[in-house]
Amino acid sequence: MPQPERGAGPAGPGRAGRFRSGLSRTRRWGPGTWTAIVVLPLAIAVWLLSLRGVPLDRMGDLGLLQVLPKLFWVAPALLTLGFCVAATDRRTSHGCFAAYVLSLIAVIHATPPLLYPELRYAWGWKHVAVVEAMLRHDGTVPGAGGFDIYNQWPGFFELNAVLVRAIGLESPLGYAAWAQPIFNLLMLGPLLLLYRSITNDRRLIWGAVWIYYACSWVAQDYFAPQAFAFLLFMCVMALVVKQLAPFGPRGKGTTRRRWPRGLLILVLILEAAIVSSHPLTPMMLISALLLLSLPRRNRRVVLPALAGAIVLTAVWNSTVARPYMAENLNHLIGALARPEANIWSGVARLGDAAPGQIMAAWVERGLSAGVLLLAATGFIARRWTRRTPLPLLMLAPLLPGVANAYGGEMVFRAFMFALPAAAFLIAALLFPPRKRLRVRMPVVYVLLLAMLGSLAIGYYCKEAENYFTADEAAATRYVTTRTPTGSLIISVTFAAPGLEMRYDQHQDMQIDEENLTNRRMLVKDPVAGLEPLIARAEKNPVYILLNRAQAAAVDLSGAMPTDFMGRLNSALSRSPDFTVAYRNEDAVVYRYDGPEIR
Repeated sequence: MPQPERGAGPAGPGRAGRFRSGLSRTRRWGPGTWTAIVVLPLAIAVWLLSLRGVPLDRMGDLGLLQVLPKLFWVAPALLTLGFCVAATDRRTSHGCFAAYVLSLIAVIHATPPLLYPELRYAWGWKHVAVVEAMLRHDGTVPGAGGFDIYNQWPGFFELNAVLVRAIGLESPLGYAAWAQPIFNLLMLGPLLLLYRSITNDRRLIWGAVWIYYACSWVAQDYFAPQAFAFLLFMCVMALVVKQLAPFGPRGKGTTRRRWPRGLLILVLILEAAIVSSHPLTPMMLISALLLLSLPRRNRRVVLPALAGAIVLTAVWNSTVARPYMAENLNHLIGALARPEANIWSGVARLGDAAPGQIMAAWVERGLSAGVLLLAATGFIARRWTRRTPLPLLMLAPLLPGVANAYGGEMVFRAFMFALPAAAFLIAALLFPPRKRLRVRMPVVYVLLLAMLGSLAIGYYCKEAENYFTADEAAATRYVTTRTPTGSLIISVTFAAPGLEMRYDQHQDMQIDEENLTNRRMLVKDPVAGLEPLIARAEKNPVYILLNRAQAAAVDLSGAMPTDFMGRLNSALSRSPDFTVAYRNEDAVVYRYDGPEIR
């Protein structure tokens, strides 16, 4: 008897059935979906073509905005147009919306790593240095000085050390350059879980996701503990909200009685990772869970997670992080009495910044205010959103915001933590469920395009100091690896790639962080003004690092006169007490060879 061919039987018809089902779905697509499918590859092609030959060396006080070609800006405009057209069609699939969001993430966040030869952001280099130090010492770094805070919140760094060892690398530098697209891609998971816990409406879900990415200008998504902790924070929030009742337009508002044991354990593990990685995010977590516990119907779900967050934070801060907490306790308590100063700290400090930076700062403020205003309008206009946890999640960051200034960044961090909830409230306003959108879509398109344009201004305007050349990296590598242990490395600003490499073996000092008296002395006479700084080396060798990005940082911030870097370089090159130890096109390293200064 002949045997049946391989693949015949139930599996064969199953595949055929799936094919017919997929074909049937495509036949049901409307003109909006088909138009979106055509526009998407065109937008991606335009974006990739626009990245050829970008003159990065011409960046000024508007960063990438002034060197990216006009063709580049066609890509986000096309993406926004295609997304809006797709949203007018009720039959547009999750896959089509997902493709647009992934493309948006690529255009915004993959452009810098595709253009730049080195890791973006001096802070990113700093965190790479911490991982490398923990790899060398197999854990806690002795003699860390000002970096000891990373020994007390090591979770992010230890995780990367494990990852580096597991994949056979010597440093996280290779993948750190792609941290921003990676973190934003991973953020898509908790965002979708959060929004799908509220509604099943595809347009509303993906509209909220799009608005989140189009308004996330704070740029705390680079290789840093904050990006990692924020991702975990969103995972916890998504899991908690998922356990609560459906709160959509037809939700009844009842809750599930208890956590599944495995899921609660997962939440506690995520909370432990947050607590061990970042000092601020646990406060945001506790604040969010505290507000979510206010409605009585939520408490069976929220209180176990809240108790876990409080206990884990208290235990960590009283043990591993006790040195930092003891040293800063008076400051932390004093900040509680200055809520208005905490909220506005850092907002009004434009000073003598470059005109482009002042403009960008006002655009960022306008975008933030617009987001909050639109979210409030959505809350008022769409009454069903009041039954959701999202208004509470949007308000939660205000509690830590009034308690601490966090180095002048608290208002920006508060906006970042409030944005996921605010984005959904805005989407509820712009993409109301079960309503036709074609009439209003031109207005929505202009609004989404304005959000994206504002994001680009805030996100790309400081790239003159965030971008580093290979020559700058080589000069910093020389001064951190080829100089004697204990050397003092002086720079004008923090904008140098890898200045903290081997921070346990040398000291570093930035001129723009000196007090006003010392800075005035330096401006008046750069060489004489360096003497008090050199005296702090206490007989150790002293090196001065000057590079292109530092000059850009001085121009952008206005912390020093715009000609200071040039005057300092000229003065050092003429002084017999300083010798050029290393020089290339974008950087120079001077060694102090003069008499000992006391």
